[in-house]
Amino acid sequence: MKEVIETLAAIDLFQGRDLSEFSFERLGGLTNRNFKVVDGEKSYMLRIAGEGTEEYIDRHAEEIAARISADVGVNAEILHFNTSNGVQLTRFIEGALTMNAEGFKRPGTAGRAALALRDVHRCGDKFSCEFNIFNMMDEYLGILRGKKAWVPDGYETVQREADAVRQALAATPLETVPCHCDPLAENFLDTGERMYVVDWEYAGNNDPMWDLGDLSVEADFGADQDEELLLAYFDGEPSPQSIARMILYKAMCDLLWTLWGALQLANNNPAEDFRAYANGRFERCRTLMSSAEFPKHLTLVGETDA
Repeated sequence: MKEVIETLAAIDLFQGRDLSEFSFERLGGLTNRNFKVVDGEKSYMLRIAGEGTEEYIDRHAEEIAARISADVGVNAEILHFNTSNGVQLTRFIEGALTMNAEGFKRPGTAGRAALALRDVHRCGDKFSCEFNIFNMMDEYLGILRGKKAWVPDGYETVQREADAVRQALAATPLETVPCHCDPLAENFLDTGERMYVVDWEYAGNNDPMWDLGDLSVEADFGADQDEELLLAYFDGEPSPQSIARMILYKAMCDLLWTLWGALQLANNNPAEDFRAYANGRFERCRTLMSSAEFPKHLTLVGETDA
């Protein structure tokens, strides 16, 4: 834990402390190294940024998003944020369960997640950057090509097919709002009464339906969970156009994170098999876009305001 101790020693909160008395626990993370730090009765979460993340993470923008979402009461309290190296220290949220797809099968969890996301969407503030999925696809693909790195076979063909989605969404734009933009199931912490959302690295102003569609994909929601999510978010029945918009984003999030996975592979991230990850996301995207219902959703979004 030498790296953890050295990182903590550089944080003002721990100046002059004997860090050998602290206890540390390595927690999960695909790109970053996360640790629970215990100092007596006080617990913290330390995030040490992963190698290569500076290529595609704007730490200044992340800090703004992290602090705004914390002020709303959705994110953990921010105690330290270093934009130069990505080190972040937050208050540890005690009594909260880190979510996964299985955890989200419990009734009420999808609804609590929807309300947490809605609190940020409707906070009345703005983040400092935009999250435009199509621009990000272009950026990630440019980085990969610059590295002469692998992408799944057939990616360019599917990306061209996604142009119809881009046009439909552009024809009926929603006002962008502060969004998490990377709602992995594991980024949600559930106390049973409220849901917290952490890890705001990819946050930006975005179409709010992106967050709902992406969460549905990441947590492997079924139809009942999607219904719970949407009913809670809209405090009643969503419009057919809102449902259709969310489904378009389900496909697009898999396409975007296909490239993200390829980028992790190119950066030699050892956290998991990112070639298999990217291929899995890509195939799920192709399956949804080739379904009989997808063109109907495309038409609904493209012709009518959501």
